[in-house]
Amino acid sequence: MKEVLREIGMIARALDSISNIEFKEYDLTKGQYLYLVRICENPGIIQEKLAEMIKVDRTTASRAIKKLEMNGFVEKREDPQNKKIKKLYATEKGNNVYPFLIREHDHSNAVALQGLSEVEVETLFNLLERVRKNVEKDWEYVKKGNKRNY
Repeated sequence: MKEVLREIGMIARALDSISNIEFKEYDLTKGQYLYLVRICENPGIIQEKLAEMIKVDRTTASRAIKKLEMNGFVEKREDPQNKKIKKLYATEKGNNVYPFLIREHDHSNAVALQGLSEVEVETLFNLLERVRKNVEKDWEYVKKGNKRNY
């Protein structure tokens, strides 16, 4: 069987490493840019939904968000209807960095898909989306404290 997940993992780690190096000048490290992009794209998102979107546990998300807050990229605001709910928003500093993050993303996407036809890109996207949905089922299952049977 082809080692598809190894290939996906190598691609993800290489792109993450590139991003961490390139975003260091903005004081963004350890994948924090992922959180900032999602917050910029979804103003007012709650931490739990953000963690689910990025596919990390709440503790990991909490640490990353706290660092983004300390570095002035994001802020938490109380929900007017429910004071217990804290919504996340990019600050001016976060919004100013966002276009650079998107340019890097677009460039990486173009490099990764170089030489593929539009049909191939569409096929790849659809196949990866199906793979993600398959994995999400196990992610949800394990996240609830269950063990998978091998």
